[in-house]
Amino acid sequence: MGVETIRFYQRKGLLDTPSRESGIRRYGAEDLRRLRFIRQAQAAGFTLEEIRELQALDTGHDRSRARDLARSRVEALDAKIAELNRARDALQKLATECGAGVAGPCPILVSFDV
Repeated sequence: MGVETIRFYQRKGLLDTPSRESGIRRYGAEDLRRLRFIRQAQAAGFTLEEIRELQALDTGHDRSRARDLARSRVEALDAKIAELNRARDALQKLATECGAGVAGPCPILVSFDV
């Protein structure tokens, strides 16, 4: 993970900024755990704001809120998957029409030039 990414997380309040020792910042095991947590949560599709909330729950026992956040993320992912499937189907249809050997402008280009 790059330095700029770590600094970005620090500016967003997701990761503490360690003090400098001899001009060098030293990160500990807890910092590494938090970075892994952030990366895993991002891979699951959570926003930085949702990750901040999950981190607050991380040390608590509010399983119902964590479950609600996860269910909400699943719903958003399902909607995105449906949107991507529609886009794929439309593009696949246009690609088939484009290869049909019909004279005239390309259906793909025409559809983008609306």
